[in-house]
Amino acid sequence: MKKLLSEFKDFALKGNMIDLAVGVIIGGAFNSLVKSLVENIVMPALSLLTGRIDFTNKFIALNGQHYATLEEAKAVTSTISYGLFITEVINFLIMAFVIFLVVKQLNKFHKPAPAPEPHEKTCPFCKTKIDLDAVRCPHCTSILSEELNEQMRKALAEEK
Repeated sequence: MKKLLSEFKDFALKGNMIDLAVGVIIGGAFNSLVKSLVENIVMPALSLLTGRIDFTNKFIALNGQHYATLEEAKAVTSTISYGLFITEVINFLIMAFVIFLVVKQLNKFHKPAPAPEPHEKTCPFCKTKIDLDAVRCPHCTSILSEELNEQMRKALAEEK
């Protein structure tokens, strides 16, 4: 039992878990902010564009009767509240767009670390990895410097 509690403590107190908890809390607060934006600003503006349609009272009563408000219908029967669904879809799209913009800006600030300078090269003759400053391969003893190779060619040509 002690081992289980110890493992749980290690899991719960890891940095990633704390970061996740903070993200969930901020996400909840952000959700209520976006929901208020949709309900109090976007939906009224959208209702002006659609001829003052109140999306919150767009529903279908499943008993076939007509009711003035959603609350009246829910008191009597089950409903399909497609107006509330439309509101939630708009809420989701706004939240997704805002998160997209935030992540896009964060990615601009986060520059990847530059690639480390290579300290090895490949021998063109035996294809083994050797130090970048080597002029002769320790495996196949080939001369790796183009200048030295050119000098060797000239010396061999003069001997003939």
